Amino acid sequence: MNVEVKKSKIPNAGKGLFATALFKRGDQIIEYTGDQITWAECQKRNEALDGVGAYYFYISEKKCIDALYRLDSLARYVNDAAGFVRIPGIRNNSRFEIIKGKPYIVASRNIFPGDEIYVGYGREYWAAMRYNGFDPNKKKSKKSVKETEVSENHPTPKRVPKQ
Repeated sequence: MNVEVKKSKIPNAGKGLFATALFKRGDQIIEYTGDQITWAECQKRNEALDGVGAYYFYISEKKCIDALYRLDSLARYVNDAAGFVRIPGIRNNSRFEIIKGKPYIVASRNIFPGDEIYVGYGREYWAAMRYNGFDPNKKKSKKSVKETEVSENHPTPKRVPKQ
C-alpha cells in the first residue's frame, strides 16, 4: 500500500499516515474506505458519539463513508496540517478527490518516503469543531453552523450543531 500508520508529527494529534514510497503530484495515495451510509445516518450516529471523534466523509446526502469502526481504513489517520495546532514548515501535501464516486486522497505535491501525509479537512469541519468546544486555543463559540452546511469532499466532524 506504500503507507504506514505512526505517531503524528502534530502534537496531540494521535496517529498519522506516512508515505513508505514516493508519491508524485497527482498520484492517488489511498481510498477513504468505511461503511457506506446516508448523511441522515451520520447525524443519527453522532447523537450516540458523545466524546468520541467521528470519521465521516461526506460525498452527498445519500452517500457518506464512516470509518469510525474500520481500523483497517488507513486514510482515516491522515491529519490536517492547517488545523488547531500548526507547526512551522508543515503544510498540507494532498487533497480529497472523488473519483468514480469514491473518495481518495491524492498528492498535491511530491511526497517522499518518511513524510507524513496531510490533507485539508475544510472550513466547515473546523467551524463545527470550534462550535462544539474542541478548539484548544479558544473558548466555545455559539456561532451558527447549520446541519446542512457541509461541503462535498471533506470529512465531517463528530457533532454537527443543532439549530
